[in-house]
Amino acid sequence: MSLPPLQGRGRIAHQLANLGLFCLPALILTVPQNLLPYGIVLLLSTLLAPELLWRARHLAGRPVAMLTWMMLAAIGLALLSMYLFDQGLRDIDNRSRFAVIPWLALWVCAFRPELRWLWTGSLVGLLGTMLLAILQVAGGAPRADLSTNAIVLADIVLVLMVLLVFCRPHRRWSWVIVGMVAGCVTIVLSGSRGVWLALLALLAVMAMSLRWRTGPARFGVLLTVLAIAIALALTIPSLREQVRLTELKHDVVRMERGDSDSSAGARVERLQVAYETFLDHPLTGVGIGHFDSAMQRLPVCRDDPGELRCHLGHAHNDLAEWSATQGVPGVLLLLAVYGVPLWVFVGLHRRSGETTFRGPAAAGIMIVVAYVLCGITQSMFAHQITASFYVTIVALLAGLSVMQGHQRRQALAQARAQAPG
Repeated sequence: MSLPPLQGRGRIAHQLANLGLFCLPALILTVPQNLLPYGIVLLLSTLLAPELLWRARHLAGRPVAMLTWMMLAAIGLALLSMYLFDQGLRDIDNRSRFAVIPWLALWVCAFRPELRWLWTGSLVGLLGTMLLAILQVAGGAPRADLSTNAIVLADIVLVLMVLLVFCRPHRRWSWVIVGMVAGCVTIVLSGSRGVWLALLALLAVMAMSLRWRTGPARFGVLLTVLAIAIALALTIPSLREQVRLTELKHDVVRMERGDSDSSAGARVERLQVAYETFLDHPLTGVGIGHFDSAMQRLPVCRDDPGELRCHLGHAHNDLAEWSATQGVPGVLLLLAVYGVPLWVFVGLHRRSGETTFRGPAAAGIMIVVAYVLCGITQSMFAHQITASFYVTIVALLAGLSVMQGHQRRQALAQARAQAPG
């Protein structure tokens, strides 16, 4: 299908869409309003030419349809939990954000924003976030958290690094390195350890996807960089304190003595509570957002209502959270929330025509992987920012991947038509 050029209001909406792609990563951490600036641009551009979104449904195709079915399952199960446990809409607020997926995907197909603006916004966001984090820690804060919390800050910074690496234009590696350094500095200043595994996966995939000499040479470069980073973290006392290695060691010692009142100990304790809760309520769980009620099975939580670790609001692990609060359906839904986008992006990347692992579909694959790995130590959908950013960026990258495929097929058709008979 040929893509007609945008005209009139469509061209204005296209420029607004470019602005929106820039604002999303550039401002999500650097302003207290997070996603609000992007939401305003999204709404304005949609109201400017709503008929283009309706026409774009034919371009969206099967990938967006699969994401829409996933969205319906997520919202449907949330409404069922609300009915079973007499919950309010506030308890399922983060799950309701899945509803924007079809809108965002159609918005991209209708107004065709350019991927380079998402990349530029990611670079600006990483640099701005690093500056704010440095100022916050220099001002006496023990950990950088900006307008959210330290863990969420590190999670979102990692996603911006994924966008920076895999949405890069050609010949922009110098700026990619600058942005990666900025992201690593911010993660160190946040003191979050939950992103380390996902960061390692990002560095590994980035190193192996470079067109530089041989695979062993790229792997050697990766090992060298990691060795330098580990050596610095272990030998510089201030850096060791900032990444909380000493605290982790103390937590392990306390756990060996039976004391779970620590950062690492509380996480292990919550995994045990989630497992026991799942066995007691395998079909329904205890209700979305009600993991604290499951913590009441611990004597310390029953005896001391003010105990802090009994009121964290979630399980600090995706699988534990969804299984304890929604039972078997929750586990299956979590597999769909990560598995369906992963399947969609793998298929889109295969049809993208990219000769290397880059582009919007590759970025989508790595964002799903990053969320899965971060979800080992964090409930990614228990926080408004991480939940909203996941559904937003998955929908946007899906739409961008679909449009990339259409544009490639259109270019090939034009090349065949112009070729001599």
